[in-house]
Amino acid sequence: MSARALAGFLLCAFVASQAQGQVRFKNWEDPDEEPWKESAYTLPAFPREENLIEFYVGPAVTGKYYIDQSTIGAGGNDNVVRYAMVVKTTGGATNISYEGLRCDTGELRIYATGRADGTWVESRQSEWRPLKAQSLNRHQGALFVNYFCPNRIAVWTAKEGREALKRGSHPDLAR
Repeated sequence: MSARALAGFLLCAFVASQAQGQVRFKNWEDPDEEPWKESAYTLPAFPREENLIEFYVGPAVTGKYYIDQSTIGAGGNDNVVRYAMVVKTTGGATNISYEGLRCDTGELRIYATGRADGTWVESRQSEWRPLKAQSLNRHQGALFVNYFCPNRIAVWTAKEGREALKRGSHPDLAR
């Protein structure tokens, strides 16, 4: 059979199967894969000084960056690592946020920010946004690459996330 005849035969077979409704792909990579759905979450207790673990962002970064170890939520069913972050600037300001990193897609979501009275206020525009290599979110990029999402795979447990922060990087990263 010639290549042209084979191609015609395959095209006819495909069209016939489509007409009978036998081939319906939702996703070309895995036809049985369900669309991604974020798991439910609740805002954690407000960060406490004794629970903070400082993490390294980079040599050109000023200020200090901390994760409240009691708030780390491992990847779970949705492959999202959630945590409360505390940023202390060199000017004396403190910024607190509750965030999530979607490890498989490299996205960030800010769920809430902290107020001076020790309460959370939920973000009005809380949607998933791509992490970009820029100085504004360098600390979130460091968490993604070095601590919580090595090789785009979420840490399996909160303990694994805490240990990565304490040792200065995730053990799966070759240094």
